[in-house]
Amino acid sequence: MEEFLTTPAGIALILVAQGLLMAIFLLLSAYFLIYADRKVWAAVQMRRGPNVVGAWGILQSGADMLKLVFKEIIVPAGSDKAVFFLAPLASFFLAIAAWAVVPLNEGWELSNINVAILYVFAVSSLEVYGVIMGGWASNSKYPFLGSLRSAAQMISYEVSIGLIIIGVILSTGSMNFGDIVRAQDGDYGIFSWYWLPHFPMVFLFFISALAETNRPPFDLPEAESELVAGFQVEYSSTPFLLFMAGELIAVWLMCALTALLFFGGWLSPIPGLPDGPVWMIGKMAFFFFIFAMVKAITPRYRYDQLMRLGWKVFLPMSLAWVVIVAFLAKFEAFGGAYARWAIGG
Repeated sequence: MEEFLTTPAGIALILVAQGLLMAIFLLLSAYFLIYADRKVWAAVQMRRGPNVVGAWGILQSGADMLKLVFKEIIVPAGSDKAVFFLAPLASFFLAIAAWAVVPLNEGWELSNINVAILYVFAVSSLEVYGVIMGGWASNSKYPFLGSLRSAAQMISYEVSIGLIIIGVILSTGSMNFGDIVRAQDGDYGIFSWYWLPHFPMVFLFFISALAETNRPPFDLPEAESELVAGFQVEYSSTPFLLFMAGELIAVWLMCALTALLFFGGWLSPIPGLPDGPVWMIGKMAFFFFIFAMVKAITPRYRYDQLMRLGWKVFLPMSLAWVVIVAFLAKFEAFGGAYARWAIGG
């Protein structure tokens, strides 16, 4: 058996099995994220939320999924059918593909590459094509305008996210997630994590992540209060489910990036307790809880406010922070807090 695993067929089998495990983890995560999102929203509004299907309503997400799967798929007349069905598939599979380099523990990633951040940023940037394709292929001006609005929103906040990540790269001297986490493993525990030296950017990154993933208060592409719900208004059944699942997996990715870049990834916050994937998933769950709370307590932005915040506030601030971090890293200020090229600084 060991000899077979070293052959090309065995290596291919291992890669397929690893990919399936990651996909199962993400799909199960999306299932429970929907449930948690609805429960948090209900608790803020002082109601029960899902509570009928299964114990505590835990099977409600499965019931909704089955309902969508067995509904009729309605394709608009005159639409580009190939592109119409390709759009949700692209959004879904690109959201999953971005996880190929994201570690949940030391060595727990599908591919340990030196440019992991660049890979994640490149793949997640491609998700905007699914949005544009879905709006254009629907053969209706309302989804098309919604897709352009969504594309402009996602591109605007990707710029800020990229500049904030550059600050972390400058501090670490590496684009590998494992190196970034090890650079935060210092003598001061949680105060060695990047949230402290990069403190202002943690908030900008989180808010930009909300806008990048179309989460409230920036959910303009699928604003429930509007008559026409953005680029996916013509979608039903399984294609609509793929769009929503891809969006949730993208939110989960942003939670993982927040944990890896600023909060030590799988490192334990409590001295004496071992590091491990439990800490990583726990941190991701905490950040998703904040995502859900923001959805429940904040009013929706207007589109002009959204674009102004991205281009006139976040872009100058994140660009200035890159310059500041570059100077602080060059001169190894604050005891080398911004210059951790010796991993484990």
